[in-house]
Amino acid sequence: MHHFARALSGLLVLFPLLAPCPGLADEHGPRESADALVAQSPGLEARVVAWRRDFHQHPELSNRETRTAGVVEKVLRELGLEVRPGIAHTGVVGVLKGGRPGPVVALRADMDALPVTEDTGLPFASVARANYAGREVGVMHACGHDAHMAILLGAAEVLSRARAQVPGTVLFVFQPAEEGAPAGEEGGAKLMLKEGVFDDPKPDAAFALHVVPQHEVGEIALRGGGVMAGSNRLQIRVRGRQTHAAYPWLGVDPVAVASRIVLALQAIPARRVDNRTATVVSFGAIHGGVRHNIIPDEVQLLGTIRHLDPEVRDDLFDKIRSTAEKIAESAGAVAEVEIPDGYPITWNDPALTERARVVLAQVVDADRLITPTPRTGAEDFAFFARETPGSYFWLGVRPPGTTLDEVAPNHSPHFLLNEDAMLIGVRAFVQLVLSETARP
Repeated sequence: MHHFARALSGLLVLFPLLAPCPGLADEHGPRESADALVAQSPGLEARVVAWRRDFHQHPELSNRETRTAGVVEKVLRELGLEVRPGIAHTGVVGVLKGGRPGPVVALRADMDALPVTEDTGLPFASVARANYAGREVGVMHACGHDAHMAILLGAAEVLSRARAQVPGTVLFVFQPAEEGAPAGEEGGAKLMLKEGVFDDPKPDAAFALHVVPQHEVGEIALRGGGVMAGSNRLQIRVRGRQTHAAYPWLGVDPVAVASRIVLALQAIPARRVDNRTATVVSFGAIHGGVRHNIIPDEVQLLGTIRHLDPEVRDDLFDKIRSTAEKIAESAGAVAEVEIPDGYPITWNDPALTERARVVLAQVVDADRLITPTPRTGAEDFAFFARETPGSYFWLGVRPPGTTLDEVAPNHSPHFLLNEDAMLIGVRAFVQLVLSETARP
């Protein structure tokens, strides 16, 4: 414990926080206010980069972000914010109460890393190891959550320095377990809401960003409506009858049945669902059998379902169940289909997102503000956006002049980001807050 405290103290020496600065004149608009506030925070970009590199070097898995939470809490307290730690196990919320009455705006960053062994060659690369699903694995911030936290800390510093002139209240929400809680545990945004993160005060709007290599540094992508897919796990247990592999007619082969189920279910989105809305059925694991010449009793299939339309979702679930069950029945086997509750569709409130588009066009050139197609990835922010109007956008981190073929995607052991994007993220959050809190 003493070692941990010394480590945190050392971080504060490395990343000193400046004293509050004088406020800006009220006549300044959101763009001028944000730019001026950032300009009046000397060394801000260096601190944001240093925070990001520290988080990157010390990643922690979902619901295990104890060191990470300690660093975040310490920095928020040094900024003079009210701090609420221990929400949803390791979540931390900083509360900034402005100098005048006004709306409540929430900004969210996710905290957890992935069970990925880093292979980037960075001088601050992770060498962390942890237990995941009963196996020892490498741990890496392969999705950019280290950058998200550093950007949000930067926004907290900028806004805390001008709190006297910020109307309303800002919640800086550091959320654990965005990638999903470990088996048998609750976690993430859903648990934070269950434990009252939006109860007092309740936000009038919530924003989140995600770094992606699909866009270059200097580009921001957002759109209204459904932007990220709803996501559900798919678990199918195919029960047959074990026999010698040389005499398959004496049993019921669940391996062959499972193979037919995989092919049939993956064809459903292409042939049995309206293709004007994106749907995906994919399998990531097949488990069954122990020996080359024994047909096993059962095979387990593990997959994912993605959907961008609630009505399509319900019909898709019905087709998956009936197709799997009938294929199994036709072969004398039994298929047990489970589709547990998952992430809802991430819905960007159209009115809030249109206001955000106007503001973000002041952060980057208007021609670099992209309207992307909806994506079949899923996002835990969806739970927050069901409780209050939300808007989620993507921050480009691909080095200018490079192509997608030259960079690794999120979740890759080779994932890199250009840190020049991070101050753009800070400015985006600050300007969104100033714009929303200035609304009557």
